[in-house]
Amino acid sequence: MFYQPLMMDALRDYGAAKYVIFGVPFDGTSSYRPGSRRAPDAMRQASENFESYNSFFDIDLASIPIHDAGNLEVYSSVDETLRDLYYDTRDIVKNKKIPIMMGGEHSLTLSTVKACAKDTDNIGVIVLDAHFDLREEFGGVKNNHACVSRHILEEATDRYACIGTRSGPREEWDFAKDNNISYYTPENVKEYSAKKLATKVMKEIGTSQFYLSLDMDCLDPAYAPATGTPEPFGLDPWQVRDLIHAFAPHTVGFDIMEIAPDYDRGQTSLLGAKLLREFIAAHAAGNIQ
Repeated sequence: MFYQPLMMDALRDYGAAKYVIFGVPFDGTSSYRPGSRRAPDAMRQASENFESYNSFFDIDLASIPIHDAGNLEVYSSVDETLRDLYYDTRDIVKNKKIPIMMGGEHSLTLSTVKACAKDTDNIGVIVLDAHFDLREEFGGVKNNHACVSRHILEEATDRYACIGTRSGPREEWDFAKDNNISYYTPENVKEYSAKKLATKVMKEIGTSQFYLSLDMDCLDPAYAPATGTPEPFGLDPWQVRDLIHAFAPHTVGFDIMEIAPDYDRGQTSLLGAKLLREFIAAHAAGNIQ
């Protein structure tokens, strides 16, 4: 199934782990800047920079049961990759572990959401993303990265919100409004503050368990330039960190998607790896018995 465990502080074997990190190096439907297939290993390399101790939560990642299962072997076909990814994630969920995916392109999130939703009543999905991703198909491909949120709504759950939204054709803005799809622009995040907005979103969705998906292009490209489809006027790292801290204790799965490492000198992978670690620390701190 997987190979090459490399993430720093992922020291436990699979059986003992609570958190299972895995990469899916697939970018077969990327429409602007391909290269997110190289992101999982770039984030692993970036993780070597960080101390294991998280002072914000007074918690040491080396003491948290984390396992790096390596990278899923992918196909050239998005549909075949999504099929195997679903079953592999289902195994993780059935073993009562938290799946943490490093993409890869955003189309992959459909399978991990469906895998988490199968055994979770009324799961909510929160997506941090610059784009609506509400097309039925794009470039003749149903499971294109530009369609992932549409398919999540149709195939997994209608308890959904997108934060950081600022890009899409008029048809997607109209579709979101006509179907009462909850979305928040960067201006909304600034207006509410990230922490207050997180509380508002969880209350609106109306469930206690969420899947959280972080498309790195929700961040302004000044902070995360190496993404597949960068979009200016985005969120800043403090806002994204605050959102992750607020949502993490309530999540059953998490992913970081759409880093294309070739387009900078490592800063986006560095930020992605740090945000992944912030998620684990926040989830662990929020679930201490």
